[in-house]
Amino acid sequence: MVSGTGSHASAQAAESELVGRVRQGDTEAFGELVRRYERRAFAVAYRLTGQRQDAEDMVQDAFIAALDKLDGFDAERPFGPWFFRILVNRGTSLSRALKVRATEEIPGTIGDTAPLPDRLAEHAETGERVRAAIATLSARQRLVVQLYELDGFTTAEVAGMLEIAEPTVRWTLHEARRRLRAELEIWKKERDHG
Repeated sequence: MVSGTGSHASAQAAESELVGRVRQGDTEAFGELVRRYERRAFAVAYRLTGQRQDAEDMVQDAFIAALDKLDGFDAERPFGPWFFRILVNRGTSLSRALKVRATEEIPGTIGDTAPLPDRLAEHAETGERVRAAIATLSARQRLVVQLYELDGFTTAEVAGMLEIAEPTVRWTLHEARRRLRAELEIWKKERDHG
């Protein structure tokens, strides 16, 4: 445990040093911060927007906003949660501004053998039903589920990003899961008896 804490502390110190260098105008240091967070930021942004281009724009805007606000950032604190709060706030604002559009699938890899058509139809139906169930959640529930379940943030990180108490995040997850179970149970009964 001590070694994990030490490596976390040294990573935090290295990140604080990067922030200090960025504040002094070091563009390479900013590039390093971008490299550390861009992949995960894109995943979060994509889940929030459902569109590749919108997600890329949102990530770029969030990094620019972070750079603009860096002088107000407390370098003794981790950069990641602070940056993701900016990203999530941008995503929330963007989702309010955009009309609902059809989502494009993230391209995946194709295996050597293609699934049978009936399996493809079953997977498509299941995916559509899960998306429909998630759509029944409140905006806050959807966001918390996406950040926690899909993007892998901890409840503490989600609480920091959304500026809400950690118990509120846990309760929101509990209520969202309860609602999703109920929605999917209805579908399962319809499928099994229909």
